[in-house]
Amino acid sequence: MGLFSKELSNVVEWEEFRDDMIFWKWSNREIKKGSKLIIRPGQDAIFLNNGRIEGIFKEDGDYDIESQIIPFLSTLKGFKFGFNSGMRAEVLFVNTKEFQVRWGTRGPINLPHPQMPGGLPVRANGTFTFKINDYVTLIDKIAGVKNSYTVEDVRERITAVLDQLLMKWIVQEGKDMFNLMANSYEISKGIKTDLDMELISSGLTITAFTIGSINYPESVQKMIDKVASQGMVGDVNRYQQISMTDGIANGNVRGGGMASDMAGMMMGMQMANQMMNQMNNTAPNNGPAQANGASNTGAKPNFCPNCGTKTDGANFCPNCGQKL
Repeated sequence: MGLFSKELSNVVEWEEFRDDMIFWKWSNREIKKGSKLIIRPGQDAIFLNNGRIEGIFKEDGDYDIESQIIPFLSTLKGFKFGFNSGMRAEVLFVNTKEFQVRWGTRGPINLPHPQMPGGLPVRANGTFTFKINDYVTLIDKIAGVKNSYTVEDVRERITAVLDQLLMKWIVQEGKDMFNLMANSYEISKGIKTDLDMELISSGLTITAFTIGSINYPESVQKMIDKVASQGMVGDVNRYQQISMTDGIANGNVRGGGMASDMAGMMMGMQMANQMMNQMNNTAPNNGPAQANGASNTGAKPNFCPNCGTKTDGANFCPNCGQKL
């Protein structure tokens, strides 16, 4: 035990707090008579002696260690401070909040697909949240050998197995490989379960896992978009006509003036045929027209249709006798 004040401590607190820190250990110093323990909101303080938990304190505030902490410790509750002697103990400060972490695949994941020998390469990203749920296991597996632990440490551990889990659950769902986001909820649930089993052995637990997006190569995405557009139009022939119209309107019909003229002529013929069909379908069915322009109203012509002589309303032509 040291006799100099620099070896002793009057305040026991989380000195190097950062928001991304999961825990930090106050260690290798003596706690002397009159020392204070400071617990801030969102922190728990765990007193350790030789790696064993002596007491867990969860209420934030300032505490006198001799009168308010030592009486509640397991094996050190009878400790008495000497004149120049202090108590050696470690205090593990734990961040009790839930941590949200962004994740992304390290590289493309090649999903098996019958039409792609090398697999369908996809990338994905999203978020997951976790927190500490078992102090004993945490100390046994991590805090016993580390003085601090950060979110980045957990992220590295997660991303090391995430690619394999994504492939496992995407293939296991057996859904449309070109519409994976439609099944992202089921895929996320499966991954969350596996990740929780991975971390629970260290005293951590996954509280949520979400997939934000699944991205295909540009060439595959263009194919997906084109198929979706055709599906929206419904009729492939209609889709081709619209595509040709758009190409002519935008000046994108290539191959010289003749190609453009031929395309325009074909479209003109199609439009003309459509107009004729509409006229034939909508014209009134009045029977055949009368010969030489005569109507079927019963009116007599003013001139003979045979010789052209004026009839003056007669039933027969006065010149050639043609029945009018």
